[in-house]
Parts: sequence; structure tokens; C-alpha cells
Amino acid sequence: EVQLVESGGGLVQPGGSLVLSCAASGFTFSSYVMNWVRQAPGKGLEWVSTINPGGSTTDYADSVKGRFTISRDNAKNTLYLQMNNLKPEDTAVYYCASAPYNSLSRAIGTYNYWGQGTRVTVSS
Repeated sequence: EVQLVESGGGLVQPGGSLVLSCAASGFTFSSYVMNWVRQAPGKGLEWVSTINPGGSTTDYADSVKGRFTISRDNAKNTLYLQMNNLKPEDTAVYYCASAPYNSLSRAIGTYNYWGQGTRVTVSS
């Protein structure tokens, strides 16, 4: 059974930091492009970041570039999102998702496995 389990969300003040984790099981994690997607309250899904299977290539939405860092540990089957200088507009449920191909893509409709999400609230 495929599982993606996010953790690390919570309440943080503006300017603060959080690290999100996504533990994967049930598929060959090291062969998949992995992604972070978020959904702010009352809004649709927004692509945040993506990383290739080897971890050498990444891509970021303009809204998080320079503040967020995606990484992965294939030995631990875990995806990470380091989030620094958080802003209230970063408040959302954050999902990790896998993509069944080797190239980076922002097309969230093509992602095949999704986690249940972890909530991040940025507020003073």
C-alpha cells in the first residue's frame, strides 16, 4: 500500500521557520519526482516545489523562491521542505505528492500519490 505521511506543520509567527517532512512507503521512492503542493483556506491547490529523483534538480514557485528549500533523503524515503521567513500568506495545508515520471513538472493534475496534508499557520 502506498503511503505518504506529512508531518511538521504547526503555528509559527511571521518570520519564523518550519521543516515539513513526508515519509513515503509502498513504492520506489528514489525513482520518483517528488513535489510539495499547498492549499490556502478557501483557495485551490497551488504548486510549491519539486525535486528530481536524485535530488540534484529543484524548482520553486516564485512566491517561495529564496525562502523555501526542498530536499530528499532516498535512504530514509523522506521528502523535506525547509521553510524560512514565513509569511501569513504561507498559511495553508501542505501536501506532498509523487509524480510517475522523471522530469520536473508543475502540473499537479498529473501527480499520482498524495499525502493527507499537514497544516501550517503563520500568525502573530
